[in-house]
Amino acid sequence: MTITKSPAVSVGPNPFGRSYASTFAPENLTVGVYFPIESFDGPEPAMRDQIELAQQAERLGFAALWARDVPLNDPTFGDLGQIYDPFVWLATIAASTSTIALGTGAVILPLHHPIDVAKAAASLDRLSGGRFVFGVASGDRPVEYPAYRRDADLRGELFRDAFDYVEALLTKRFPVHSSTHYGRLTGGGDLVPKPFSPRLPTLVTGQSQQSLDWIAQRSDGWLTYPRDMGQQSQVAKRWREALDRAGAKFKPIAQSLYVDLAADPDTPASSIHLGYRVGRRRLADLLDALRSNGINHVALNLKFSKRPVADVLDEIGTEVIPHFRIAAT
Repeated sequence: MTITKSPAVSVGPNPFGRSYASTFAPENLTVGVYFPIESFDGPEPAMRDQIELAQQAERLGFAALWARDVPLNDPTFGDLGQIYDPFVWLATIAASTSTIALGTGAVILPLHHPIDVAKAAASLDRLSGGRFVFGVASGDRPVEYPAYRRDADLRGELFRDAFDYVEALLTKRFPVHSSTHYGRLTGGGDLVPKPFSPRLPTLVTGQSQQSLDWIAQRSDGWLTYPRDMGQQSQVAKRWREALDRAGAKFKPIAQSLYVDLAADPDTPASSIHLGYRVGRRRLADLLDALRSNGINHVALNLKFSKRPVADVLDEIGTEVIPHFRIAAT
């Protein structure tokens, strides 16, 4: 397959700042990577050399680094993400990088008080120079809701309530806001700091118990899951239709993808959990097909890599990433 270069687009002024604009653009696809950037068996990663690997990803042109919110070890899930609190972790990474976008994929909104979430999100955005992409979700690990004294049957309602509360705190001065589950703001107090840009880009992960129309109207983008190409094409089509109904010109759709990069660059894709074992040329073909089907960003997860992840990052960054950068005009 011949890969078509990304069309040139402006990455100038926008409501969200430069890092968002260099990660998401119409008719373009960029590539990011999830923490932990390592291969490991079992639920707990070693977390070795993560800062150096993040810096390597930035040098190679990866668009974003992603961290997850996993408060408790639930053995039935077998995955703890990067272990550390996502805000603390991304603040650590922000101090050692300078341009790459930093995203949560995702903060479990119903489990935390909106004031604390908004404070952490705005703080991270300011400290990183406006590089934060705020991925949020309703959560799906059974152990979490009882531990936080939350009703899992209400997680869709809790998500909407927390989403509204956080948005009021981040976008308004001395807001007046009434929340069913989390309290109320009377206008006598204000959240500081506010985000670097007028609006903190907020992506809903999965459906978070919401309709696609609600996500298209209220979010700044959608972070969904990997599917086979035919299914994902239809999902992207439904997203565009929802955006049309919402009167939105462009909001990105992104996805995760587990990748075990084979040494032979022409190894065809074969299925692994939520992804593929694949050679770099066939990976580039796969990403190009996703771009053609409307996907704007793919965040790679290297947990199942059989090769040293530094070598995998270098090969993808050198041989694949150049085809999928957003070209500035």
